Amino acid sequence: MRRVSVFGATGSVGESTLDLLARRDDVQVVVLTGGRNIDRLAQAAIAHKAELAVTAFPECYRPLKDALSGTGIEVAGGPGAVAEAGLRPADWIMSAIVGAAGLAPGFAALSQGTTLALANKESLVTAGPLLLAEARAHGATILPVDSEHSAVFQALVGEDIAAVETVTITASGGGLRDWPLDRLAHATPADAGKHPNWDMGQRITIDSASMFNKAMEVIEAHEFFGLSPEKIAVLIHPQSTLHALVAFSDGAVMAHLGAPDMRHPIGYALNWPDRSALPVARLDLARLGRLDFAEPDLRRFPALALARAVMQTGGAAGTVFNAAKEIALDHFIARNIGFLDMATVVERTLDRYSAQGSLATAPQTLADVLAMDQEARRLAGEVATARRIGAA
Repeated sequence: MRRVSVFGATGSVGESTLDLLARRDDVQVVVLTGGRNIDRLAQAAIAHKAELAVTAFPECYRPLKDALSGTGIEVAGGPGAVAEAGLRPADWIMSAIVGAAGLAPGFAALSQGTTLALANKESLVTAGPLLLAEARAHGATILPVDSEHSAVFQALVGEDIAAVETVTITASGGGLRDWPLDRLAHATPADAGKHPNWDMGQRITIDSASMFNKAMEVIEAHEFFGLSPEKIAVLIHPQSTLHALVAFSDGAVMAHLGAPDMRHPIGYALNWPDRSALPVARLDLARLGRLDFAEPDLRRFPALALARAVMQTGGAAGTVFNAAKEIALDHFIARNIGFLDMATVVERTLDRYSAQGSLATAPQTLADVLAMDQEARRLAGEVATARRIGAA
């Protein structure tokens, strides 16, 4: 039996992973982790006969313990318990925790030389070189699960990365892509939290509308594939059918197309290096009729320009960018700042961190990353608070 763990089991990627695991009889679920959705975490742990269920919040430990009483399933709670669970032996581990909280368990998983299916964007954005070095040191494998990076990964099978001229990842444009520019400042979390194609959680859906998710993915592609920033492009593609294009030095372009269903990239990583049947809709281009593409408007999506600056700067810039983005999103969801203010908060946080003279200093350890993350969050909180009261 193949031993499998899912970190972030109650989120959209985690749920899609569990759907695929439920269709198999050759896996043993080892660890499931979640947040405050204790009922769902307990249900999943029981249904999949998990060995261990972990909530990231200490105050949720007792409710989870009660929900799993008499099942024989081990229970733990708190960030430390989540990280420690990454050390539980498993052959394949899904990293689907949202935010920087996914860093520690991801590093722990790699230390046991396993296969890490990486859906946590923040790991590569904040600690890309360290994460890849950790994998190399322990003979571990990292497989990309973001639909765009999985698409690039698949297009590169059997190819020489040196022959790649450009990589283009696509973006739907999110739920506000057709709004007039002058209305964006007034968009609410409810407005930004509706996606035309994908079924995702609130935070990632808002990040799609602001294009911060795509900015993160550009940085991810830079780190994971070792591509220089000028080789990475973004196209608006409303249908979310073509996920990535890889152009080669001989003029050939490899395109990856498929239905907007996360079970494909998850299933590809689960079955890699083989392919196996997946319960996803088959693409019918004649029925679809057309595919549309457009250059992104940087006035509408300033996050993309910020991503370029982050890649050029290197050092701690990715860590600061991600931390500031998370704090800005918190403040937008709380309706303390406007939709367009999120990019302003991130930019000013980068500027303030740079003014301290340490933005270009690369973290050497995971502890360095976490310390930089905390300092950036502090600065971003100050910037967002000032923005809210109109003093910035």
